[in-house]
Amino acid sequence: MSITTPLNALLGIQSPVLLAGMAKASGAPLAAAVSNAGGLGVIGGLGYTPDQMNEMLTELKSLLKDKSLPFGVDLALPQVGGNARKTNHDYTDGKLDQLIDVIIQHGTKLFVSAVGIPPAHVIKRLHEAGILIMNMVGAPKHAEKALKAGVDIICAQGGEGGGHTGDIPFSVLIPAVVDTVQGYKSPLTGQTPLVVAAGGINDGRSLAAALSLGAAGVWVGTRFLATEESGASRLHKEAVVGAQYGETKRTLVVSGRPLRMLPNDYIKEWEKKPEEIARLTAQGIVPLEHDFNNDKEFDIPFLMGDVSGIIKEIKPAGEVLKEMVAQAAAVLKKGATYASGPASKL
Repeated sequence: MSITTPLNALLGIQSPVLLAGMAKASGAPLAAAVSNAGGLGVIGGLGYTPDQMNEMLTELKSLLKDKSLPFGVDLALPQVGGNARKTNHDYTDGKLDQLIDVIIQHGTKLFVSAVGIPPAHVIKRLHEAGILIMNMVGAPKHAEKALKAGVDIICAQGGEGGGHTGDIPFSVLIPAVVDTVQGYKSPLTGQTPLVVAAGGINDGRSLAAALSLGAAGVWVGTRFLATEESGASRLHKEAVVGAQYGETKRTLVVSGRPLRMLPNDYIKEWEKKPEEIARLTAQGIVPLEHDFNNDKEFDIPFLMGDVSGIIKEIKPAGEVLKEMVAQAAAVLKKGATYASGPASKL
């Protein structure tokens, strides 16, 4: 069985499942595996130089079983200065335009802004190249800003999600953002922007739930993190399958922005000092960077979402995707039997 939504045609994919662009984990092998299985593989480009991005996309394309298969690239573009968080900084190190050059040259299908809204000139360049733009949001007001800037797709991530995330639950956020996109038009397609759901997606039931809430597809991180092709370390993957319900927490310690991870001893010690965290971040100082600059030894925590409590096995990404789609189709088919009413006259 298959799942077909407007997102399939828009992105040229068989299944409305997108790989979350996780730093390091979402490298060429994992992105290619997801695209090869019918979804959309997305490279997590945080921290890449233009040369590294070029190498990664070249490798990704070499791993595609069909060279015409689409793929995406994810970058973090937070606002810097003004009324933005003091800890925000330019993750592209001033190389955004060069990175966009590479992304365009490789024929990328989808550009994803994971944190913040792309500058107007970047949106213009991407659209002129025929590249769709998706913006991650954690609240309806953030969706409004992105839509007004001219993005084509909104990815709404519930607070359950791993990495940088807001605090509005999936079941509240998705329908709210689906309502928010009404009345807007994608500059590239002329159609109402589609909504992609994220935060706790791990199997067909959660895919079906997202579609039932009005989303056209899903953005999957933690479940794909624990796959054979993931670029995450073996320890990270094992931490995901070993995590218990409710163990993940959000912290400002790692990046100065709310970030969901599995707390280790380093994070637990910091979280005992909320006043110190607040003092440093108010000055634009990220606690982890403060420790690094002062030569303090520490272990970076493993990023993951709440759904890690459900995940109990590391398996191939293609298998994860195919099982997800098959289960979602069965769930939606069963759900249709619950609706009753007069027989159709059509």
